[in-house]
Amino acid sequence: EDPGTSRGGAAIARHRPARHGPGQHGGREEQAHGGSEAEDFPESSELEDDTEGLSTRLSGTLSFTSHEEEEDEENEEEEDGAGEELGEPPQATGAAAGAEDGGRCWGRCAGGPGQQHAVGDPSDEWGPAAERPGSSLLTRQLQELWRKSRGNLAPQRLLFEVTSANVVSERSSKYVLYTIYLIRSGRFDKAPAAITRRYSDFERLNRRLRCRFGCDMAGIAFPRKRLRRNFTAETIAKRSRAFEQFLSHLHSIAEIRRSPEFLEFFFLQDLRAAQRLTCTGMYREALATWANAYRLQDRLGVCSSGRFLLTLAGLAVCHQELDELGEAHGCCEQALQLLETQGSHPLLGPFLQAHVHLAWKVGKDKRRSEARLQDLREAGPPLQQQPTLKECLIKEPLE
Repeated sequence: EDPGTSRGGAAIARHRPARHGPGQHGGREEQAHGGSEAEDFPESSELEDDTEGLSTRLSGTLSFTSHEEEEDEENEEEEDGAGEELGEPPQATGAAAGAEDGGRCWGRCAGGPGQQHAVGDPSDEWGPAAERPGSSLLTRQLQELWRKSRGNLAPQRLLFEVTSANVVSERSSKYVLYTIYLIRSGRFDKAPAAITRRYSDFERLNRRLRCRFGCDMAGIAFPRKRLRRNFTAETIAKRSRAFEQFLSHLHSIAEIRRSPEFLEFFFLQDLRAAQRLTCTGMYREALATWANAYRLQDRLGVCSSGRFLLTLAGLAVCHQELDELGEAHGCCEQALQLLETQGSHPLLGPFLQAHVHLAWKVGKDKRRSEARLQDLREAGPPLQQQPTLKECLIKEPLE
């Protein structure tokens, strides 16, 4: 792929819909040329070009023109049936989706006396293929079977996509800032979970993981530093794809995926920034940062950790300070559900007190939280000596 040149010279953007994961188009090309080398999980492939950390098997669609979206739309129309070969569900919804899938199944599988459809049935548009004899299934039954199996057609996994790369010039340094989206395949995320990292951040993660997981990291390549041509469009394009595969490969290894080094690479910076903004009273800005940290932890599947409880505390405090009491009450309820099985936790008392106060404000039931508060009074120190949720948030060290 010829990366070309960017329009501004300082920014490179990827023009492809978020519902396509990295490497999806590449998978189609491989199947068209034999399909023997296609893999279900691109993260299991190794980086073949050690000098650049780039695998030809992970072929993304990083582009430098604005014409690719139009080409993608044309390809989608021409390759309407390709989704079945790749295990993708049809994109149509409602009755049209059911009729479409039903028609395809009739066309492939039917072979005996068929059912006569009433006038106006959506399957009529498929003509004789839908009425082919020898099948005992109605179109409605096929639609129901398709709906039940739809979740299995698109297995969910986490994808990492570099959506843009910007050259940043400061007083004494110049570097490329990569924006990475975390996307769950098979689902549509209304709000994206995104991070911005530079090469030195990836290099630090690679170094820390190799110190701890030497054997697991032995087969994972990382793009080397270059002394020259670091800011050319070709280098940035190759590194973007290499970083996508690097993160996907790391996430495919369970021990690394659950390690603090890997997890904190994604959300620790957001937690620190949100804490600073909260301490300075910039609640609107802090709220957006807490929310992104929440989404990152949700995508990574760490919604029961201490960091996640701290994130809920930050969201509750900011919502309350912005007089969004219903949202603050919901954050407290979610935190208390996570703390349900824990007898004691530093944030349990502050969350209970905040929940009782907010429930009274918004007219919700607070009896259960009051009962749990009474149990805490009998088992521990007076609640007057416990810090508030905001005090806990400000004092929490984030190292």
